[in-house]
Amino acid sequence: MGAAGLDVGLAGRRVRGYFAPVNRATGAPVVFDPAVLGRFAVGAAPAPWVDLGWCVGFKRVSETKVEAVVTGAPGTVGAQVRTVVGAEVAFEFETWGRLQVALAAGAQSLNLLKTAAGAVANASGGTAEAATALVAGSTASVLMVASTSGFSMGDLVAVDVDYAGQVGFVGTGVSGAYVRSSAAVGGDVNFIRRVTLNVGRVAAIAAGALTLEVPLAAGAPVAGMQVSPMVGFCDREGGNFFPEWSGVFCMDGEQGDRVIFHYPRLQAMEGAREMPAALSGGVEQVRLVGSFRALPVMDGNDGETCVCFRSYLPATR
Repeated sequence: MGAAGLDVGLAGRRVRGYFAPVNRATGAPVVFDPAVLGRFAVGAAPAPWVDLGWCVGFKRVSETKVEAVVTGAPGTVGAQVRTVVGAEVAFEFETWGRLQVALAAGAQSLNLLKTAAGAVANASGGTAEAATALVAGSTASVLMVASTSGFSMGDLVAVDVDYAGQVGFVGTGVSGAYVRSSAAVGGDVNFIRRVTLNVGRVAAIAAGALTLEVPLAAGAPVAGMQVSPMVGFCDREGGNFFPEWSGVFCMDGEQGDRVIFHYPRLQAMEGAREMPAALSGGVEQVRLVGSFRALPVMDGNDGETCVCFRSYLPATR
């Protein structure tokens, strides 16, 4: 035991990452209060945080600059000031998924909706087939649909409202894109489902219901939402959209202590990148690489501007 009865030296093995969407319309991040939530179970993140699995090669860097204020003759250091406050964090995702791709892409990512017959080929997916309407009784885990025709077990689906001329940030639950004008997206009725992160995989089909493997990120569907089948997802190098997230990274010590790194606002600072890792038998595992820059928030306790919080929770006795 060290000073004040605290453990000496954290002996940890792995870092696990959790993300939540920043409200782009208001600029409000998701606040993680370590005094209330700090002891959450690693595999059961508190809402609205989404567990994105283990992070490999976790590295965080302070970009804060401290400079001396020199006064007098001869000059002497009379004080110090922070001229720049900043931070970066980088890691590799062990798994590929819709959210992992969206986080690591550094730009807008899209769902590859099933295309309509005869659709003109397009690099991010052509004109999508007609969506299927939801009916009363749908939940975050069970989608009640007007018809199950065209759906199979294992299908990926995108669930969101029709595009009807909306401008600004679009996508239920998470802002998946920023629309400058209806003309920019050609009035595509499926555009919001094309960019939404409100997606799932069909685990069972019965009696007009599509049961999903895990609940939708945005919760129970609202009126006007429809379902589009999709074959996968893609991202692009370029564009003007910067996704933004709140991040929490947790490292548990072998003695029961815990370190938590909380970044209220993170934006990817580079384009899509992968990192190969050699496995036995000449096989390589390809991991998504995420590099993020922390943006500032104000601490409600004293009004100070900061970019990240590091919390240490000693082992309980």
